[in-house]
Amino acid sequence: MARHVALLRGVNVNGITIHGADLKKVFVELGFGEVRTVLASGNVLFDATALAATLKKRIEAALRERFGYDAWIVLETQARLAKVAEAWPFERIDDERHPYVVFSSEPKVLDELIAQAGTIDPAVERLQAGKGVLYWQCPRGSSTDTPVAKLLAKPRYKASITTRNLRTVEKLIAD
Repeated sequence: MARHVALLRGVNVNGITIHGADLKKVFVELGFGEVRTVLASGNVLFDATALAATLKKRIEAALRERFGYDAWIVLETQARLAKVAEAWPFERIDDERHPYVVFSSEPKVLDELIAQAGTIDPAVERLQAGKGVLYWQCPRGSSTDTPVAKLLAKPRYKASITTRNLRTVEKLIAD
């Protein structure tokens, strides 16, 4: 039995509203144990024994059926999230920048994002590849208008990436 974390893409933004209790119910009905939602940004902790690829397909299908939207998730284990947070390459507390982790269900997409980002002005933002993630820092209040933010928002990446604030990742680890 492993503790998994489903990171839903695009919920409670752009008109897709899913309440935590309703989201939890879907995971309970799928037969997962110890289901818990964290924050309103589409984070679900649960226990399961099936293979990750099987879990991902079942969860996405259930979300599509229940909530009627094009559901995509990135599925991680809680143990992996701990390693991701531990490897954070920048200052953990920065009054001027937000700390984000970019997750992907397709690892090659992360390489593509780094290549497309090209040379980044470190006075504006920072982007660094990690093991299976990208670490990103951007100025507070600018998480939608920096060059990297605009790259991450391209429709091409909609089905394969999702971003979480480092503090959210740490909350998901603490459960």
